[in-house]
Amino acid sequence: MGLTDGGNGLEERLAENFPLVRVVILDFYHPAEKLTGLSRLLHPKDQAQAEEQARAWCRLLRDEGGALLAAVLREWAWPPRRPGLAEAVAEMVGYLENHAHRMEYPEYLAQGWCIGSGAVESACKTVVGQRLKLAGMRWGEDGADALCHLRALYRSDRGQWEAFWNRDYTPN
Repeated sequence: MGLTDGGNGLEERLAENFPLVRVVILDFYHPAEKLTGLSRLLHPKDQAQAEEQARAWCRLLRDEGGALLAAVLREWAWPPRRPGLAEAVAEMVGYLENHAHRMEYPEYLAQGWCIGSGAVESACKTVVGQRLKLAGMRWGEDGADALCHLRALYRSDRGQWEAFWNRDYTPN
């Protein structure tokens, strides 16, 4: 599984460098931010209503995926003559349609996969940052890589650390 921000060429780069990646997921944060911006254009004078609309669209995106949300937005009864709204809607619908194959969020959640990078970023802080950034620490690339693997093992599911050290090293 690959998690990306949807940048141009990232999917191809993941396939090239990680050939075992089965699916590339668009980080949920990115379309959610775009939907928040669209909802503010729809409700420019009512922040509470804009936030509620953004939450509703994000729920629909999470529960049904990008293709369905694009169809909903395309058919929405948009208010006429609101500056910039028609262009923003067209851009959002195009974004959702272009990335729909990476926004099958119900499918990903059913598999137990993360749809956002928050957990990964948090893990980087606890696995990497807390250990590598201690006072007086100096790390080369090889040492940092080795330490990160050990630290990830130590911080992972219960029993993984012990299982690693208790494994059988005899040749088969």
